[in-house]
Amino acid sequence: MSPSPLILKSQADKRLKRGHLWIYSNEVDTAKSPLKAFAPGQQAQVLNSRGQCLGVATVNPNTLICARLVSRDGDRPLTRALLLRRLEQALALRSQWFTAPFYRLVFGDSDLLPGLVVDRFGEILVVQIATAGMERVKDEVVGALQQCLKPKGILLRNDHSARDLEALPAYVETVGEVPEVVELQENAARFLAPIAAGQKTGWFYDHRLNRAHLQGCAGGKRVLDVFSYIGGWGIQAACGGADQVVCVDASQQALDWVGENAALNGVGDRVQTRAGKAIAVMKQLLDEGERFDIVVLDPPAFIKRRKDQKAGAAAYRHINELGMRLLQRDGLLVSASCSMHLERQALTDIIRGAGRHLDRHVQLVYQGGQGPDHPVHPAIVETDYLKAAFVRVVAA
Repeated sequence: MSPSPLILKSQADKRLKRGHLWIYSNEVDTAKSPLKAFAPGQQAQVLNSRGQCLGVATVNPNTLICARLVSRDGDRPLTRALLLRRLEQALALRSQWFTAPFYRLVFGDSDLLPGLVVDRFGEILVVQIATAGMERVKDEVVGALQQCLKPKGILLRNDHSARDLEALPAYVETVGEVPEVVELQENAARFLAPIAAGQKTGWFYDHRLNRAHLQGCAGGKRVLDVFSYIGGWGIQAACGGADQVVCVDASQQALDWVGENAALNGVGDRVQTRAGKAIAVMKQLLDEGERFDIVVLDPPAFIKRRKDQKAGAAAYRHINELGMRLLQRDGLLVSASCSMHLERQALTDIIRGAGRHLDRHVQLVYQGGQGPDHPVHPAIVETDYLKAAFVRVVAA
C-alpha cells in the first residue's frame, strides 16, 4: 500500500527537483491534501501540482519544514531495508577516509537520513533523532544499526533541544551494554568521551582536520584553548609539541575530563585548566599580563536562529577582540564557528573588523571546515555549517 499523497502547489517542486529534501508548509496545496490529515511522522507520497510523483517524505504538520524527502522512489518508503541501504552507503564513505572506527557515521540530510545523527565510538554507537519521521521508525533504525555494525551497545541521546522544534519528548535509552565513558582516537591522540553525561553525543568529530592542522602549528608554543570542553583542541596541541596549554571552560566537570585526557596522552605536565565563563576568564588573563602564541576560540553556536544574527555577530566580535589582545606579537588566532547562520565570509569580516578596531593587521593563513564524515549536501546550505579561520595577527 502506497503512502498517502502530499500534493504541492504549482512551481513548488522546483527546489526538490534541484536536489533539496525539504518541503515547507506554505508549499503544500492544503485544499487537496490538508496537513492536518497527517499524523506527526507519517510518511507521504509527494506529488507536484501535475500529479507527478517526486518521492516519499516524512511529514510533521506542525512545523515550518513540514516534510523531508527520504526516497526519490514513490514506491519505496522509509523501511528497515532502506535504512540499512543508507547505512551501508554511509559506512562505505567513512571507511574510505578513516582506518579506525571513530567518526560520525550518519550526518542527517547529507546521508539521506533526515533527522538522524549517529556517532561511532568503536563498538558503541550514540544516536540522536531530531524529527518525528525518524522517531516513528526508531526501532527500525536500531535494528538496521545492529544488522549493519553489530555494536556492543547503542545509546539514544534524545535529550537535546533540537527535538523541541518537532514537539518530541526528551529521553535517554540504551540498547545492549553502554558504558558512561568511551575511548576514541583522533589524529594520533586518545580521548575519553563522556557519552552519557557530556555535550550532545559526548564528542565533536567535526573539527578533526582543523585540530590536525593546529598540531602542525603548535610545536614549542604557548596555547590558550577557550571553550575547551574536554580538551579536543588543547590536548592535541600538547600532543603536537606545545610547551604549555591552558584550557578554559565554564564546566569544572569538563575540565576534570581535560585532566584525565591530558594524563591519558602523557602531557599532563603541560596542560593547565581555568574554570569560568570565557569572557570573564579572558579578561582575567589580560589583567594578569598573560600572553599566548596561539589562542583557540571554539564557542557554541552564538547564532542558533536567523533573528539572533545581530547579537551573535557582536558576541563573535567580542571574543575575537579579546583573543587578539591575548596574543603575543605575530601570534596565531584560531577562530571557529559552528553557527550555520554565520557564513564563512561573515566570520572573516568579523575577524577583520576586530583587527582594525585594535589597530592590528590580520593575515588569513588557513581556512578549514568539517571533515568528510560530515559531508555537505550541495543543495542544503545548512549542512555546510563549520568554519575555522587560522589568522596571523601583527602590528598594523
